[in-house]
Amino acid sequence: MKMHFLSGGRLRMRKSVYLPDADRAETIDLPVSCVLLRHSQGNVLFDTGCHPSTAVDATSRWGTMAKAMVPIGAPDENVVSGLAQLGLTSDDVDVVVNSHFHSDHCGCNEFFKRATVICHAKELEAAQGADAVQRGYIPADWLHPMPTEAIEEEHDVFGDGKLVLLPLPGHTPGTLGALVGLDRDGSFLLTADAVALRANLDEEVMPRNTWNPDLASHSLREIKRIQSSGATVVFGHDAQQWDSLRKGPESYE
Repeated sequence: MKMHFLSGGRLRMRKSVYLPDADRAETIDLPVSCVLLRHSQGNVLFDTGCHPSTAVDATSRWGTMAKAMVPIGAPDENVVSGLAQLGLTSDDVDVVVNSHFHSDHCGCNEFFKRATVICHAKELEAAQGADAVQRGYIPADWLHPMPTEAIEEEHDVFGDGKLVLLPLPGHTPGTLGALVGLDRDGSFLLTADAVALRANLDEEVMPRNTWNPDLASHSLREIKRIQSSGATVVFGHDAQQWDSLRKGPESYE
């Protein structure tokens, strides 16, 4: 199996959202990551990043949320363009796994019309709630006609231990991580917003945009347990780590 890191855009937000002790006037630039897993049984995309239109006019799609989460990437800095660099199109993706349904993690779902979408059942329920838009769930990003498989517990996508989805609730009710096992480069835990920045894990700093701090703390402990077993933890929005990763055609295997 091969693993490719692809850009899903870039955002600028208040640093205090993720590190509450930071000055509220200070901002932080955040990479948005998508991960393609190329398995002999099919291609899986973990998260789809921001919709390309948000790079030009985020307000039209996101409304007032665009003031707090400001896209700063170029219009072609999206997962569909990233796949093209690998000689692939959206039709080559068999499964889309959404770590959760916030707009920077499912914004390009609509392009993957041949894929089955996997999410957590509690995330699907939250996105359908009466207060969903106020909680950051934009229907244009997640509500599409592709078949959806809503899971409730640990899920081995191919049945061989190479890609195992893990519930890591706290940031949202149904946040999922993915434990990836590669023959050459070892194990990686894709955490999405269960751990946005390295400091959130190393210093156990709870972001302000945490839905349930108690569940998030429990997920942090589970992530640290997996890290202690030798897995490389991949953070959802850590710029320093993102710069150090192989990206695009340069794969992990």
